[in-house]
Amino acid sequence: MSRKETGGPAFPREDYRADDSSGQIGMTLRDYFSAKALVGLLSDSNLQGTQAEFAEHAYRLADAML
Repeated sequence: MSRKETGGPAFPREDYRADDSSGQIGMTLRDYFSAKALVGLLSDSNLQGTQAEFAEHAYRLADAML
């Protein structure tokens, strides 16, 4: 995924360069948003679904935030 699709790194280091192709950026902003969305989703004890459905929905919410 490109930087635009992932939001870039969630917690960039001082020496982070956007053109770095090493792939060592850690968690993306998309992953971070998804994790936060998942916490919210799982806090609703009435919500039903599989683990895969929860993950998919969390990433859809993260994509909307980006």
